[in-house]
Amino acid sequence: MSHLQLSSVAGGRPAAAGGRGDEMEDVALLGSYDEEAGGAPPVEEEEEGAAEAHVRVTGMTCSACTSAVEAAVSARRGVRRVAVSLLQNRARVVFDPALAKVEDIIEAIEDAGFEAEIIPDSAISQPKSQKTLSAQFRIGGMTCANCVNSVEGILKKLPGVKGAVVALATSLGEVEYDPSTISKDGIVQAIEDAGFEAAFLQSSEQDKVLLALIGLHRERDVEVLNDILKKMDGLRQFGVNTVLSEVEIVFDPEAVGLRSIVDTIEMGSNGRLKAHVQNPYTRGASNDAHEASKMLNLLRSSLFLSIPVFFIRMVCPSIPFLSTLLSMHCGPFLMGDLLKWILVSIVQFVIGKRFYIAAYRALRHGSTNMDVLVVLGTTASYVYSVCALLYGAFTGYRPPVYFETSAMIITFVLFGKYLEVLAKGKTSDAIKKLVELVPSTALLVLKDKEGKHVGEREIDALLVQPGDVLKVLPGSKVPADGVVVWGTSHVNESMITGESAPVPKEVSSVVIGGTINLHGILHIQATKVGSGTVLSQIISLVETAQMSKAPIQKFADYVASIFVPIVITLSIVTFSVWFLCGWLGAYPNSWVADNSNCFVFSLMFAISVVVIACPCALGLATPTAVMVATGIGANHGVLVKGGDALERAQNINYVVFDKTGTLTQGKAVVTTAKVISGMDLGDFLTLVASAEASSEHPLAKAVLDYAFHFHFFGKLPSSKDGIEQRKHEVLSQWLLEAEDFSAVPGKGIQCLINGKHVLVGNRTLITENGVTIPPEAETFLIDLESNAKTGILVAYDGDFVGLMGITDPLKREAAVVVEGLKKLGVHPVMLTGDNWRTAQAVAKEVGIEDVRAEVMPAGKADVVRSLQKDGSIVAMVGDGINDSPALAAADVGMAIGGGTDIAIEAADYVLVRNNLEDVITAIDLSRKTFSRIRWNYFFAMAYNVVAIPVAAGALFPFTGLQMPPWLAGACMAFSSVSVVCSSLLLRRYRKPRLTTVLQITVE
Repeated sequence: MSHLQLSSVAGGRPAAAGGRGDEMEDVALLGSYDEEAGGAPPVEEEEEGAAEAHVRVTGMTCSACTSAVEAAVSARRGVRRVAVSLLQNRARVVFDPALAKVEDIIEAIEDAGFEAEIIPDSAISQPKSQKTLSAQFRIGGMTCANCVNSVEGILKKLPGVKGAVVALATSLGEVEYDPSTISKDGIVQAIEDAGFEAAFLQSSEQDKVLLALIGLHRERDVEVLNDILKKMDGLRQFGVNTVLSEVEIVFDPEAVGLRSIVDTIEMGSNGRLKAHVQNPYTRGASNDAHEASKMLNLLRSSLFLSIPVFFIRMVCPSIPFLSTLLSMHCGPFLMGDLLKWILVSIVQFVIGKRFYIAAYRALRHGSTNMDVLVVLGTTASYVYSVCALLYGAFTGYRPPVYFETSAMIITFVLFGKYLEVLAKGKTSDAIKKLVELVPSTALLVLKDKEGKHVGEREIDALLVQPGDVLKVLPGSKVPADGVVVWGTSHVNESMITGESAPVPKEVSSVVIGGTINLHGILHIQATKVGSGTVLSQIISLVETAQMSKAPIQKFADYVASIFVPIVITLSIVTFSVWFLCGWLGAYPNSWVADNSNCFVFSLMFAISVVVIACPCALGLATPTAVMVATGIGANHGVLVKGGDALERAQNINYVVFDKTGTLTQGKAVVTTAKVISGMDLGDFLTLVASAEASSEHPLAKAVLDYAFHFHFFGKLPSSKDGIEQRKHEVLSQWLLEAEDFSAVPGKGIQCLINGKHVLVGNRTLITENGVTIPPEAETFLIDLESNAKTGILVAYDGDFVGLMGITDPLKREAAVVVEGLKKLGVHPVMLTGDNWRTAQAVAKEVGIEDVRAEVMPAGKADVVRSLQKDGSIVAMVGDGINDSPALAAADVGMAIGGGTDIAIEAADYVLVRNNLEDVITAIDLSRKTFSRIRWNYFFAMAYNVVAIPVAAGALFPFTGLQMPPWLAGACMAFSSVSVVCSSLLLRRYRKPRLTTVLQITVE
């Protein structure tokens, strides 16, 4: 995990490829590929110039609502993509800022009948993509055009600087640079080193933050705050909300830090105003709690009014005193009927107001949902009861009234909705647990200008800035990703990686935010904070996955779109059939109560049909299960990018493994070196190391380490840092200068040393350059390859001089996992750029029969496509950018991330731990999840298929049982709750034990 970086992908599945294609990729996760090095071009990435907005949407109840929101927003000019999550009450919109504004998106959602609120950028945990910034610097000391040319020349030579323009008249310089390569301070330092004065002014970067304020009570306080913010450098704009005591600030993070803003507000107001960053997840949790509280209050109110109505109808007639009291006349009305009318009117139009509003919004936009059914059923019952009451008041004949029906239906629906809100809240427990890993505060180590420790200060963990030195006490959590600068300890990283063993940490060790320091005190320097941390990016991936829709959900969305019209049609048919049969005398009069008639008898059946039907259960079947599954996967170190990936993984036929770094440990070690010519071994190793020193490939690193230790072993300091420092010091002293260095993808490298051509690589590179391999070397090479070792051949000035053997040990679980996949019915395939002998030796050891060797980087994707030709579902497991084309081409790409960086953007799954067992976990979790989804659909469909005929009275002629509308409402309320609870059973998921998969009995 020491170099793990994660990034969620909003768009397609971008791929990148490059480097030396066959062996051990050690490349930056989000780095670009090098086409000249033989990489395949990337597939389409996120549209250039697109902006992204996250909107909190309130009022959605079923999948028909999400479809209505998606349709309304998509219809707006400039909107490119929309994803709406029912469970998260969130919409993610990608749009062209030149054609559409955030306000347009909010307006579209509100026009669709829902409430919308933009989520501030600080609340979005998605990592920012690496981009180029444009910054202005004030440059002093320039006197002529030569000075300008000098400064421009210096700036353009800096790594990461894309362009620079300097104006003498204004003493300003504008620099375009990559902030991941060079900082603004580095640019200032370079200008000052050249003899000029320099100061940073502003950049094109922009951040938005929402600050909660304590002490903002009076108009004077607002004026003070405005004065403070107006005087602050780096602030672009701000808006104060006095009602919520919040201020939204847009600022330049390169010019001013978030902690500086908070401190300035407090100091500028002499302590009267205190600002703190609104934690987006706390805010979201409070919104969920508010929704649950609101629903509970409505339920309590409805119960308080509905129980007396039910009591008057069912219990009071059996109590003589109450029966007499309620039979008294109040004008033309009976006391009991009048009380029920008053109580139910409050339930129907005050408490039930939310159903009318939601139904109106849906119908206004040509869609239908559960609220429409509730409104139809309760209104029909209420209107009939009022008409019957008035008819009885003026004629003296009192037909039965059913006020309690509408009141009890609304009460039961609210009860079901309350349970549903609670249950849906539990589906996001995984994200809540991840969020809770982050400590609320951090200990900032204060230093003077000379770097001496002068004190400590406790700050909000959200205010930690890159470069801060933080003190981490034993037993406390690491506040941010960083590097240890002082101290030694052991850290528990199980909450991130799933590895239970504590990880030792010393100076220069990488630490991950949210992990627990166990023993010693550590001082760490923060390198990534906020949305850039590993934990935030894991949360982002889980959130993105939960926002996505599985293809199987399209079926539910389609059914939901036609469900309500079908139910209303069935209700009308039910009423018509029963009424016509009664009018024609097709059933005996004894079926109808003495004080009723066939119209009322038929109407109750029709209302029951409307009320019992539940489209919500269908809409919740997939997203609830996907949400729980993605959370469970994150807890087990398996990050899923979306419901579509989860759905494809259940049907995997082939799993293609990259060899190096995936099946093997990714730690290349030189085991032997043999000189064929008369060259001295030390000279041979110096020659090879000099050639490989310019390469960043892990094999080159292994060669360099071997040569370095051959020459200097025993002369190095024991400290790890000492070794690295010493290595850099002596490299320049003993290595020869290499010129015209170039990497040949999949083959090796070539350069000039002492004016002579040097080749270091595989057999193909040597023979293509016309160098003859001696029989002695050929025999030695065959022996190496037969023992699963890679041979590195060396030629100097057209002559073969020697070779080296490099091995990369298999992961201990590799053979067992391969056998486990076979037991699951999955066919394993090994893919490598290595030679056939080495590949077959490794495959035999691990138990794989299907081997594809000597495959160039671009050819890996072709192998995947060849397996897909017969319709098979292919998964690719890889660990580097080299594998990105194949990861993108596969139906399911699995990026395995351990010691080396991973090509995360091309993958559908991220296996956080460097453990192949998680491949089986990913497949098993997918199968279990979709088994649960199928059960959910079965419950939802079976409920409606059985319940609607029963409510329509299909059993009444045979059993005499009639389902009253209020009972139908109770059934409808509990149907959606049952589906959510079914999905929650996935929380009991346990990853499969290999002994179980392999059917091994342990004595």
